[in-house]
Order: sequence, then structure tokens, then C-alpha cells
Amino acid sequence: MNYERLFRKAEERIVKTALAGAGEFGWTFVFQAQRAPNIDVPVIINRTVSKAVEAFVNAGIGEGEIAVCDSSKRARESFERGKRVVVSNIEHAVDLSIDVLVEATGSPEVGANNAETALDNGWHVVMASKEVDSVVGPELTARAGEKGLVYTPADGDQPSLLIGLISWAKTLGLSVVAAGKSSEYDLVYHPENGVVVTNGIEIPAGNLDDLWFLGERKSHELFESRRRLLSQVAQSPVPDLCEIGLVANATGMKPDHAVFHSPIVRPVEVPDFVCPRHMGGLLEREGTLDIINCLRRADEASMSGGVFVIVECQDAKTWKILAHKGHPVSRNGRCAMVYRPFHLLGVETVTSVLSAAILGQSTGNDMAMPVCDLVGRAAIDLKAGQVLDMGGHHHTIEGVDAELADASPVYGSYPVPFYLMAHRKLLCDVPSGTLITAGMVDLDMESTLYRIRKLQDRRFFGN
Repeated sequence: MNYERLFRKAEERIVKTALAGAGEFGWTFVFQAQRAPNIDVPVIINRTVSKAVEAFVNAGIGEGEIAVCDSSKRARESFERGKRVVVSNIEHAVDLSIDVLVEATGSPEVGANNAETALDNGWHVVMASKEVDSVVGPELTARAGEKGLVYTPADGDQPSLLIGLISWAKTLGLSVVAAGKSSEYDLVYHPENGVVVTNGIEIPAGNLDDLWFLGERKSHELFESRRRLLSQVAQSPVPDLCEIGLVANATGMKPDHAVFHSPIVRPVEVPDFVCPRHMGGLLEREGTLDIINCLRRADEASMSGGVFVIVECQDAKTWKILAHKGHPVSRNGRCAMVYRPFHLLGVETVTSVLSAAILGQSTGNDMAMPVCDLVGRAAIDLKAGQVLDMGGHHHTIEGVDAELADASPVYGSYPVPFYLMAHRKLLCDVPSGTLITAGMVDLDMESTLYRIRKLQDRRFFGN
């Protein structure tokens, strides 16, 4: 793809973009947007306005060019004078001439309100907040289409990149037997110290030298041995489950296990592990989504946050040639991995913004369906009246493990979406190991997220 030609229509147009959320993703987007042609970010919406100001300043904008506004009137006046506008909520920005909203707050409730408000005001939406997308993405996609607008995942985040890789492979006529992503943090082996380091945490490596090469072993045997040795690693983190759920909704592919197989593998081994059992791997069927935990030495390239497809080697001669060029091919020659070993956060999001505003197209899927829900299972005994507090960088809920389930309406004995239960009170005791259902949680029926989800249930399930 020649991106300059693809977006040639933008040569005489500047796409005005508002950013909601001045966190890590937002900072990288604002900085890169100042250097990309055909895009301008004149507005940042952030609850803590000082962080929004810092994001602009970090991007090279002088403080004298920035106006912090506490009303729609002040925001409109500052915008018309050419100032960079900072507001604490989207309602103060709705009168501004904006083409696209990049939603990166990471807040399920705030993000849902921002997306709905943007669509109601004729703005396209680039959704980087996977927490929102996991609960109401299909409804917002459908609503945007009805309004002649685009609702899309964000390039720079793994869901959009994996959806694109899957569609690319299918366009070539490759037979995709599996697809997935590498977890956010590699497992880096330091043989000189006898430890594995992941996200700053050291884990004793034990006899990892003996488990380093697959050799002649069966994949499931090495899978179990490494899992036992490195059992302290959180092998199916909440964000990975959430992101794969979005890919399921966009592609129709699904995991074959609620918390994935999540093998600990070296990149060259991936096609031996992440393929169907009849091809020598771990998966129960073809067309499966999964994640991997990338194992490498410190002197080897990272696959952290990368995405991949596993394709069937239907032309043995072609893939033998490609294997000789270093492409990962399974030992039996039946499967190969094609992968993108990186994601660049907001640095890449410009393509999704331009695709929405110039091409009128999503970089994900214009017809997202509710295929999977991210749900929760009690990891400990939970008590009636307990509040399911959500927090931390990865927006986890204390005492609750996440998993993927078939999508279903939110009521009664059906599982409640993970981020709908966040900060809500339990109505009954929930024993450890129990799937948390809608009837167990005092859901906030006045929230924007809940209201949109009920509309999604009505649209796709009839109730």
C-alpha cells in the first residue's frame, strides 16, 4: 500500500482532530500529529487539564498558544482565535469544528459518553479505549454507519493491527488457521544470572536451559513444562483478553478456550504451538484466536505487543523457500507464522484518523458483531455488598479473573461484561470459581455504558 497515494485526497485538507485522554497513548498521538501532514489536533479533552496542557507543551506548542476553557463559549472563542483548546469534558467542545475524535481515556463510562456525544455531533470516532469497545463496540459501529460516520479501532493498538493483518492474509488467499498477539511484556531470559525478567519482575529460571529448544519433543509437552516452571507469570492478562475479544467481534474468529492457551514460546516456535492439534499444535480447531508469551534472551529482538497470523503451508515448495529465508515455519512444514513484531501506540493512529475522515473507512471492520464478551469469574470468595473496585494500569478488578465468553444479553443468569461490573456492588455472595452474572451485580442502569449496551442487546439479540 502506498499510503501517500491512498490519502492523496487529503493534500488540500487538514483533518481537525480532538483527543480525549492525555495518557501515554494520547501523548504519543499528539506529538506525532504535529509532524504528520494533513492532520491537526487543536483540542484535548482531559479531566485533569494540566496533563492536557503538558501533552501540548511536550509536542512543541508554547503555553501562550494554549487556552484552558471552562465553558463552551470560551472554548469556541479560543478555537476561533486559533488557540489550542483544553477542556475537562467533551460537552465544552461540541460546538467546535472537529472532524474526528480519538478516544483514549481508558475509562469505560467516560469513553462511552465521549463516543456517543461525538457521533451525535457528526464526528467520526477512533476508539483506542478497548474497555469501551469490549462492551458496546458493535452498537457504536452500527450507529456510526447509520449516521454516515466511521467508528474504528486505532492503528497503533493491537486489535486494529491484527484485524488488518488477518484481512491482508485473506486477500492474498492464504489459509489462516490461527491468529493472535504477543502479550505486552516479553519474558527475557538471563542465563548468566539464572533469572527470567518480565515487566521488571525477576523469576528464577530453574532448568530453563533444558527447556529452551523444542527439539523432537511434542509441543504440548514443552508447553506444560514451561508453564509449570514459570507459573508466577500472569499468562493471560486482562488487556490481552480484552483486545482479542475485539478482534473476535470484527472477524468472527474466536478463542477455543476462555482464557486461551497462552503458551510461553520463542518466536521461531510459534507455528509449532499456535496451530490445530491435527497439525501438531495446541488448538482444538482451525480459525482460532490466541495469545503468546514471548520468551527470548536479552540479545534477541522483542515481539512484545506484536501480532501474527498462522497460515497453512499449502504450497510446500514456496514455504520451503521462505523457511530458508528465515521465516518461522513449523518443524513438520505444515504451518508458518507471518507477523508484525511491534505496535507504536499513538504514533500510528494518524492512519486511522485519515482513513475515517478522508476515505470514510474503518481500519477495523465496518460490520462488527457481538461475538465475544469479556466477562469475570471470582478468583476468591466474594461477599454480598462488596464493591468490585477497578484500578491499576491495566484496569483489573480485584478478586476477579477475566475470560472470554460467547456474547449474550445483559440480564439475569447471563454473564455481565467485565467493565459493566467495575466499581459496582455485589448483591449476593459469589464463591470462588463462579462466573459473575448480571443478576449478581447492582448495575448502574443510569450509566451511559449500560444504556448503550442495552440498545446493543436489543439490536443484536432482540432483548
